[in-house]
Amino acid sequence: MGPNLLIGFAFAWSLRQPEYVPTLALAVLFLLADLILQRPPGLWASLALLACERLKGRSRGSRERSFVAEWLHVCIMIAGITLVYRAVLIITLLDLPPFGLTVIEAIMTMVFYPVVVAITHGLMGVRKSAPGDSEKIGSRI
Repeated sequence: MGPNLLIGFAFAWSLRQPEYVPTLALAVLFLLADLILQRPPGLWASLALLACERLKGRSRGSRERSFVAEWLHVCIMIAGITLVYRAVLIITLLDLPPFGLTVIEAIMTMVFYPVVVAITHGLMGVRKSAPGDSEKIGSRI
């Protein structure tokens, strides 16, 4: 099982340009992923959406942080939503995916996060917003 690139890109964009990732669009995208991957509908989607919203809220403070600190914060979020997802599946007595595959997917997502950020930054041009960016483009505060 490979990395969850959807989570990687959603987290990277939520930290770098939160206005690029509207909540409703994320909710629909994560719900569609749940349906396609035959996961319990809405469980992973809601956890991922909550994590993205938390990262959006912390995006202003992340301007001053180094990439290593950002990466550590994202790794903690990935581990957290993975553990909560697994705990809810256990509590509700639903079929569990193999533990090894779950761990490998989480670790692969953490390892590939710098690659996702490099693609986001280099190829897509999504960079962290600077303190005066909102004034430059004339948006409201």
